[in-house]
Amino acid sequence: MQLSFEPLTLKLRRPFNIAHGTSHTRQNVLVRIDGGIGEAAAVPYYGETADGIAAYLSALDFRAVADPFEIEDLVAALPPGSPAARAAVDIALHDLWGQALDQPLYRLFGLNPNRIPATSFTLAMDTPRAMAEAAAAASETSLKIKLGAGDDAARIASVRAATRAPLRADANGGWTREQALRLLPLLAEHGFELIEQPLPAGDVDGLRALAELRSRPPIFVDESIATSADIVAHRGLVDGVVVKLAKCGGIRAALRQIAVAAACDMDVMLGCMVESSVAVTAAAHLAPLAKYVDLDGPLLIDNDPLRGVEYRGGRLVLPAGPGLGLCSRDVN
Repeated sequence: MQLSFEPLTLKLRRPFNIAHGTSHTRQNVLVRIDGGIGEAAAVPYYGETADGIAAYLSALDFRAVADPFEIEDLVAALPPGSPAARAAVDIALHDLWGQALDQPLYRLFGLNPNRIPATSFTLAMDTPRAMAEAAAAASETSLKIKLGAGDDAARIASVRAATRAPLRADANGGWTREQALRLLPLLAEHGFELIEQPLPAGDVDGLRALAELRSRPPIFVDESIATSADIVAHRGLVDGVVVKLAKCGGIRAALRQIAVAAACDMDVMLGCMVESSVAVTAAAHLAPLAKYVDLDGPLLIDNDPLRGVEYRGGRLVLPAGPGLGLCSRDVN
């Protein structure tokens, strides 16, 4: 098999403000293994860069691989390093597998696409007024608002007053314990479905304190979770975990994390980075396994290179083609 890769600069439709900083573009990498394609997300706050991903991929050699169906062994044999690069290789191998068997991935996993929960659409952090206006103008059925700096109480109240849509919140680890103890009851009062990563990764004692609040939405952790062992370490402290292919290393690792979360009586949100339809469609094939879905990456960019999962309101519609089911945007 032959592996190749190329840079992919994603242009955001509007500035993407979160607690970690502001982005106008994201530098990702597309990976191809024969006819299979994957995507690596270079997320700065995870320590990923396009150059680092390219360096990892340059060291790989698939020319001697005899059986591309042995995905478990191929992924397990990848050297340690960039999870995003490993995820891209994993996704490309799965795409190739599905194409060889002429079946979409969700069918090979025995999953029912009608069981996919509605996805949320992310509103980047802005002034309370601007976020309220964006919420009022949004056509999506569920919204996730980014918090973690400044006047979050006003943001929460303004957005809730502007829309009757189901709401979720994500602080990206931007709150102190004192802020979280004050703001979580406010989220509950305004009917938020959940809060992601209220505290910085590693603040286990803080999560224990938040778990004891009588009035709060369910707490999910994202940045705190990289491996299945991290999920086990948070058992009893939080209500759920956020699984992302680029964070855990691909589809195989995501399946393991979803199984571990279930064994720990924890819910799963399947999420994404700022990614194109390549990586987001790969995640969407696993979406029937999640309670919540936040797979809105293609809606945040204006230069998606391929067509994959479709959005009908908040509903995700998987492509029927083999593998990931991606096709050119020129195809009707």
